[in-house]
Amino acid sequence: MPKPRTWTVDALILRHADFGEADRLLVFYARRQGKGRALAKGVRRIRSRKAGHVEPLTATRLLLAQGRDLNIVTQAQALLTFPYLRDDLTRYAYAMHVAELADKFTYEGEEHPGLYRLLVHTFEQLEKHPDLNLVTRYYELRLLDLTGFRPELQRCVLCGQPLQPEPQFFSPGLGGVVCPRCGQAQWGLRPLSVDALRYLRHFQRSAFAQAERARPSRTVHEEMEHLMLAYLTHVLERRLHSPVFLQHLRRLKNG
Repeated sequence: MPKPRTWTVDALILRHADFGEADRLLVFYARRQGKGRALAKGVRRIRSRKAGHVEPLTATRLLLAQGRDLNIVTQAQALLTFPYLRDDLTRYAYAMHVAELADKFTYEGEEHPGLYRLLVHTFEQLEKHPDLNLVTRYYELRLLDLTGFRPELQRCVLCGQPLQPEPQFFSPGLGGVVCPRCGQAQWGLRPLSVDALRYLRHFQRSAFAQAERARPSRTVHEEMEHLMLAYLTHVLERRLHSPVFLQHLRRLKNG
């Protein structure tokens, strides 16, 4: 069956880039079609009616038309705008981290069932939840599950034995936890405390309603963040931009 010349998608706008004199290239993740790109013509003009409907971190219904090189946005209607993310720079920075990961971990035309719903849920929680780090760690582990990069947190990745309640090591390169016995002869491992492993396991196996009851200390939050960033960077084989901005905001906040 030939592809229709126009079709509708419900999509979350992950990012955009200026294109030509007045257009923008949108990168989005659609509910059923996965990641895609489309050209929004004229949205940088002052009188554009589509401009506010195709901003990053907006859930939008797009009417797309087949173009020669790029699909064209002919209509756009915002479904969810997440206004509290834009009113709070810190929450906005966390949301942009979420969007950047979704962009980097997916390919155009590749669908991951449940990812659109996970993105909407995460943006909703980032608007209101008091613990932004908890929401973000939960999202990262769910994203890794959906895209096939689930880290091993139950058994040692070298000997395969169940992990005991004691300090462990984490290896981004090996994809999970290394027990103390195997870790003695390994290079490049990161220490992993009992509490950090316990919370990461809890986030990995629980629905959000159960995961959000966790109360990690600030130290444990920082440990989990550093470990997850190391793993995400290793899997992607590139540095992420959003954590740099988050660190900058924290330094400004702490004086």
